[in-house]
Amino acid sequence: MIYLSILDQVPVPKGRDAAEAIYQSVQLAKLAEELGYKRYWFAEHHSTKGLASSAPEILMAHAAARTHSIRLGSGAVLLPQYSPFKVAETFHQLEALYPGRIDLGVGRSPGGTKKTRLALTDSIPKSLTEFPRQLQDLFFYLTGTLPSDHPSYGIKASPVVPSSPALWELGLGENSARQAADLGIGYVFGHFIHPGRGQEAFQAYYEGFKPSTLLEEPSGITAIFVICGETDEHAEELALSQDLWLLRVEKGLDSRIPTIEEAKSYTFLPDDIEKMKANRNRMVIGSPETVRKKLMLLSEQYQTREFMVLTNVYSFEERKKSYERLARLQF
Repeated sequence: MIYLSILDQVPVPKGRDAAEAIYQSVQLAKLAEELGYKRYWFAEHHSTKGLASSAPEILMAHAAARTHSIRLGSGAVLLPQYSPFKVAETFHQLEALYPGRIDLGVGRSPGGTKKTRLALTDSIPKSLTEFPRQLQDLFFYLTGTLPSDHPSYGIKASPVVPSSPALWELGLGENSARQAADLGIGYVFGHFIHPGRGQEAFQAYYEGFKPSTLLEEPSGITAIFVICGETDEHAEELALSQDLWLLRVEKGLDSRIPTIEEAKSYTFLPDDIEKMKANRNRMVIGSPETVRKKLMLLSEQYQTREFMVLTNVYSFEERKKSYERLARLQF
């Protein structure tokens, strides 16, 4: 059986604002619960007008209050910019509010430009090389297992909760996979960012996994762009807005989702066309049957049974319908 989840960057379409995008995301979380999706995670992005999820913890709480059973999570908290202790306490607070429904996904990403990163750390330079230590400290704080020789030994992340939030590492290759395996936590491979090392990453994760107090058996998720249309042709048309959006984001241009009409009238340079073709490796686009076949193939290749889907198209109605078609697939 293949499980489906959603990773929401809370994209802002052109002509809309952040408040409307957030409202639509909450409606989508409610729909995802009705459709049987397993998780609904919010991303973390900063200093951009095209993505409205800068504080996934707040959006998680907001969506959890309006749903009943779906798991809510972060995909991902940018741990290098923050204190592991503070992150642990924030997610203990969420776990106390919504027990058994909270996922804490963390990543090593710097979160933007150097200037943005320094603003997040209050101008205190922090090295990405500290991430493995931070991740281990986060594990200690979440589980109340600080070793006696740890500088913070004796303090506890509050509120104290009967069960810890689930901990996941989001990564792009073998190094992150080995870290997750060694700690005994879940692993999410960002196929939607860099698909090249997925098979190697999951192999390293499964082979190196060590059971922990948080997770007895390895648990892997593939995060991927998916557009499920009525037909292959319909899906390709919907994908035009995502193609242009992604191209502009990578160039540091307008990060709002363009309309299909704007994408059709846009003059693409030869380099743009090559980049768009390369970006299609990060996506699955097609009719329900095409999408089913491609996801099944990727599931076998990666040996994973859960996909976390991003669908960043202009029309909210088409975005919902894509998730609805996907939920009806028979895997």
